[in-house]
Amino acid sequence: MEIVVAITGASGVTIGVRLLEVLAGQAGHEVHLLVSEGARAVMSHELDGEPQLPASWRWEANNLAAPIASSSRAAQAMVVVPCSMKTLAAIAHGYAADLIVRCAEVMLRMDRPLILVPRETPLSLPAIENLRLAKLAGATLLPPVVAYYPRPRTVDEITDFFVGKILDVLGLDHDLYRRWGE
Repeated sequence: MEIVVAITGASGVTIGVRLLEVLAGQAGHEVHLLVSEGARAVMSHELDGEPQLPASWRWEANNLAAPIASSSRAAQAMVVVPCSMKTLAAIAHGYAADLIVRCAEVMLRMDRPLILVPRETPLSLPAIENLRLAKLAGATLLPPVVAYYPRPRTVDEITDFFVGKILDVLGLDHDLYRRWGE
């Protein structure tokens, strides 16, 4: 599967990093990686710097000339993980000032999966409205909300649950968490 993964400037960059690791461990994926300046700042704080991020392609977020900016070269799916409220607002309102939002707009125009993993709490009314608009436009909203039925014991297990849910929406097999009833 050809997938765009965008990591933006919200807490929870480790979810995006783990998604990249899992996709790299599965055969047959071509991953286009976009990392915002805000994400780099969060990585410095949460991960002590930007780790090596496995991807087939890496594009600068300000490169609107990248092939994936065009609907004639659209990927099969896109995940914005984590999705900052700034990026959410831009996607919800079609303000494609960077490659991340431009790719998201292409996904929506082409009726391809766009998964947003919004990471903010509590939510303001404008954020809720932006979530509503993104959903109405066709995005899948996947906030990283902890589930307790898999009985997670570590932060890594919680992260794997979130990544597993993303893979579920993409229709990709995995064994990252214990499913209900197992």
